[in-house]
Amino acid sequence: QVQLVESGGGLVQAGGSLRLSCAASGRAISDYVMGWFRQVPGKEREFVTSIRRSGGSTYNADSVKGRFTISRDNAKNTVYLQMNSLEPEDTAVYYCAAGWSWSTSPKTYDYWGQGTQVTVSS
Repeated sequence: QVQLVESGGGLVQAGGSLRLSCAASGRAISDYVMGWFRQVPGKEREFVTSIRRSGGSTYNADSVKGRFTISRDNAKNTVYLQMNSLEPEDTAVYYCAAGWSWSTSPKTYDYWGQGTQVTVSS
C-alpha cells in the first residue's frame, strides 16, 4: 500500500497562490489515480481534482476550473496542486488520495493523507 503526506498549506490572502505537495512512499503513485479533496467542518469531503496514472488527463470540479491545476511527477513520487486566485470559499483541509478508479467519489479512493489546512483571508 501507499502512504501519503501532504504539505504546503497555510494562510494566504484572497487572490494569492499556494502549491500543495503530496509525497508518497511504499508504492509508486504511477499505479494509482491521484486526487485532491477538501473538507470544512460539518460538511462532506468534496472532490477538487484528479489525474490519471499517466498524467495525460485531469478533471477539475467546476468550483476550481481555471484556478487550480493538478500535476504529478512519477519520478519523484509526488503529486502537486497549484492553487491560484484563491478565494475565502477555498478555505478547507485539503487531502491527497490514491485510488484505482477514475472517479470524483471519495469512496473510490483507498489511501489518504492526513490533510493540510488552507486558509484564505478576505
